[in-house]
Amino acid sequence: MSDQEGSRGPMLFYTPQVIDHFTNPRNVGELAPEDTDGYACIGDPGCGDEMKLWIQVRDGRIQRIAFKSYGCPGAISTSSMLTELASGLSVEAASRITDDDVVNALGGIPENKKHCSLLGVQALQAALASYHDKRQE
Repeated sequence: MSDQEGSRGPMLFYTPQVIDHFTNPRNVGELAPEDTDGYACIGDPGCGDEMKLWIQVRDGRIQRIAFKSYGCPGAISTSSMLTELASGLSVEAASRITDDDVVNALGGIPENKKHCSLLGVQALQAALASYHDKRQE
């Protein structure tokens, strides 16, 4: 019996970009409260993933972005890539980032892990809503 025949489930293929963002995630951490213009905490109870996201906005652009993500390699790598995509963008442009943008930037992720990419996009949308709410206060 070959190694593949003896495996205990489906093999997951992660692209080099996914592995890189999982093993060396970008923008990990959090911003100090005085530097935070928008914040979100999003979770997926179905799989146990959670993401916290902080943004600092200056002159209508995301100047700094930081995250903490708890979950599988898909959740961490998509969270990291999301921060890379959003950093430096205008608030308006950042609001248009989709989970497909994140997945494509990573060169794809296994089909059964695509829901992980939604976590980061949902967190970014919620942090942007938090930013807009703060501005209206």
